[in-house]
Amino acid sequence: MKALVTGATGGIGRATCLELNRAAQARGQRLVLAAAASKPGGALDELVAELTAQGIDAHPMHADLADAAACARLAAEAVECCDGLDVLVSNAGIVRGAPLAMLDVADWDTVFAIDVRATWLLARGARAALAQSRGAIVAIASVASLYPFPGLGAYSPAKAALGMLCRQLAQEWAADGIRVNTVSPGLIRTPLTEPIYRNEAFLRRREEVVPLGRIGTPDDVARAVAHLAGPDAGYVTGIDWRLDGGLGDHILAMIPGVPRSPAPS
Repeated sequence: MKALVTGATGGIGRATCLELNRAAQARGQRLVLAAAASKPGGALDELVAELTAQGIDAHPMHADLADAAACARLAAEAVECCDGLDVLVSNAGIVRGAPLAMLDVADWDTVFAIDVRATWLLARGARAALAQSRGAIVAIASVASLYPFPGLGAYSPAKAALGMLCRQLAQEWAADGIRVNTVSPGLIRTPLTEPIYRNEAFLRRREEVVPLGRIGTPDDVARAVAHLAGPDAGYVTGIDWRLDGGLGDHILAMIPGVPRSPAPS
């Protein structure tokens, strides 16, 4: 299996690389992986060393995904080094937090460039290879694409746009055999969010609002990505897989005064 994963050095990106390898091994395949980060350096080197130790034919790559030309270059380099492409996982994203009334225009543009446009440009650059393999694209959206997240500026609008972009791609490229889907994580404990969850009070309060009673992990997201990218989801395209432990559908239950069912005796 041949794959490109962006944002590969993050918690969800790393877990996705490892899960794609487990899925490939289960099918008797070897994973050839273009692991892409925003810049070269120790984090990318360490990841590639870890992946190589797992038997993955891993190739380090980097690109500033806010740069349209860099997106096209990354896609071309991934196709070349992997000798084709079966899977594109567009995982890289960015948040520039600020209320919309105070958000800088440059920050709005950067969020939309990385969180939306980069997926389109990477997909376009990889289209011929994905059509040849009848491959799959999986983009990481967010539950913020479905519910406004006050204070995060352009993030919710951008993730909502990403969802529609992928539905559009799914329709336009279905005839090429290319499947396009999104995964929308909810509350996930990653290295980026770890400082929040080290606060026991915050952790408990967040766990209490998730019906399944726990915070999600990068492995939870990675398993969903690998499934959508693999042959078991071969008739699935244009969907968003909400991965939030039931949080989104719990909104009305949190309104004060809502009748509660009696506890079973």
